[in-house]
Amino acid sequence: MPEGRLLSMERKQILVLFGGCSTEYDVSLQSAAGVLSHFPNWCEAVTVGITREGKWLYYTGPLSAIHEDTWQREEGCVPCALSPDRGGGELVLLDGERRRIRLDAVFPVLHGRNGEDGTVQGMAELAGIPVIGCGTLASALCMDKDRAHKLASLAGVKVPKGAVFPKGSAREEVLKEAQALGWPVFVKPVRAGSSFGIARAARAEELWPAVEEALRHDDEVILEEAVPGFEVGCAVMGNRDLITGQVDEIELSGGFFDYEEKYTLKTSAIHCPARISRERAAQVRETAKKVYRALGCRVFARVDLFLTPEGEIVFNEVNTIPGFTSHSRYPNMMKADGLEFSALVDRLVRLGLEG
Repeated sequence: MPEGRLLSMERKQILVLFGGCSTEYDVSLQSAAGVLSHFPNWCEAVTVGITREGKWLYYTGPLSAIHEDTWQREEGCVPCALSPDRGGGELVLLDGERRRIRLDAVFPVLHGRNGEDGTVQGMAELAGIPVIGCGTLASALCMDKDRAHKLASLAGVKVPKGAVFPKGSAREEVLKEAQALGWPVFVKPVRAGSSFGIARAARAEELWPAVEEALRHDDEVILEEAVPGFEVGCAVMGNRDLITGQVDEIELSGGFFDYEEKYTLKTSAIHCPARISRERAAQVRETAKKVYRALGCRVFARVDLFLTPEGEIVFNEVNTIPGFTSHSRYPNMMKADGLEFSALVDRLVRLGLEG
């Protein structure tokens, strides 16, 4: 074994990234705890936490500390960096000895900006390290609601009507477009996850405060028409040959599926499988696969769509790193189709290693 290399070389060594310099830091910790507690026994998880400030720390402490967000206070956290040397596949520990850990792949269990948007994926691809998940381009495209909609539309999938405005746009221009779309309109950051910064404006006086909130999360805002009906989701997995989990359905008692509802379900419910016909579910699955391919996704992603009262399927968004807790939608959709959490993580790692 070359000098300075750590951990066993008999098993695949997978860098698992958690935390992140993102508003979705807390969600990432819970997802990472879920993934790590079901990690394949033929792999060695090399765990690196990224603090809210963006500092990378090699972590060898207990899983419970990740769940409780006390991990960075544990002894043994070592500053580290991913080597950009192509073909090296190494994590460098900045501990004075500059020890190196060989890596076979990177599994970013990160949500939102600086993790799900292609930044981390680009770093791994620069170093020639396989990514367990979507690559740089697909991650960036799926995070961008406007460009994702345009590509899905070109693939023949119906998308909501909308308009994009950069920071600094005149209020009257934004109001004019909202009136053309018809009230209510949804106001969203172009690039953000977990419904951060999203608001529903039912009249003119609600529009600008919603725009200002969206612009706190990105420098562009998108206005979208309200699509009647309800939201359905589809877990997609694979590279060339794709499989899907059961379609799920979000039942709302009011409002929309915002950040609080996603993680508390105070007034909403998720039905898996969705309460739709088998034929309609098959159409949703095929549409999800069409979007997945159009955006260049690989390994896994969750495709969210709307189902209108007329039975029309309308694309909403793609989550390239969906939640991975025991109650998260993606693993539960796969579980409903017979793939348990541990087997799911095993399959994802194998797909990522395919290159």
